[in-house]
Amino acid sequence: MDALRGIIQPLTANLPAPVRDAAVSLLGAECYQTLVLDVDPSATGCLKLAASKGLGIGIIGASAVVKVPQLLKVLSSRSADGISFTSYALETAAYLVGLAYNVRQGFPVSTYGETALIAAQNVAIAAAVLHFRGADTGAAAYVALLAASVYALFQESLVDAPTLAWLQAGAGLLGVASKAPQIWTIWRAGGTGQLSAFAVFNFLLGSAARVFTTLQEVDDPLILYGFVAGFALNAVLAGQMVYYWNAPAAGKAGAAKGEGKQHERVSVPAATPSKGKAPSTRRRG
Repeated sequence: MDALRGIIQPLTANLPAPVRDAAVSLLGAECYQTLVLDVDPSATGCLKLAASKGLGIGIIGASAVVKVPQLLKVLSSRSADGISFTSYALETAAYLVGLAYNVRQGFPVSTYGETALIAAQNVAIAAAVLHFRGADTGAAAYVALLAASVYALFQESLVDAPTLAWLQAGAGLLGVASKAPQIWTIWRAGGTGQLSAFAVFNFLLGSAARVFTTLQEVDDPLILYGFVAGFALNAVLAGQMVYYWNAPAAGKAGAAKGEGKQHERVSVPAATPSKGKAPSTRRRG
């Protein structure tokens, strides 16, 4: 270990200022000194913090595209089969409340940064779902309502700290409730329709990682319980995705039934020519 430390320390001691400042802001001066400058891997607390920060940054990076496949799937198929608007609306509301709560509490960005990115993607998907169901006016009203809500949540003069804490407690329940309509939609349809497997499984992994990062960096049971419950229901969705993997989409099944009915046509016998004599064209005297 001493030999390895002798190789690494000259590099870590001469890091560029921007890299050094970013590492100090993430790890704190004490853990930066222990892990980066002293290269001491025996400091368990600092190692857990570094792992948590790394996971948090990874989650934020992945969240920038986690629901893009779902949005593209809806747009390319021009169908919202198997997707619950209610689920997306509830989840987005929970994320926006959580985002405002974390920002105003001053928690590290690495513990909640993905909520803003996912919420934005949710709004796009929800608007697309309404559009393909012929509710363009509803989509516009939904986006306007969210914009007004975001403004209010970040204004302490409109939503004070105690009220925001109550909203955060409700957001945890709302996040859990947001999964129920999607689970019900899949069960009722007997398939996952246009639901993206990439989004479902990434959400499962992300929620598991968020439980760890919250335990390490955020001493707030409201945040922790929300992530634990979210992980449990994401696991149910992932289980449904596996169970219905080869099931046909509801729309395709319906179309197949329609085609079958079209083929069931009643056979009508062809008209037979009359056996009577054809009229004569000879002129009469």
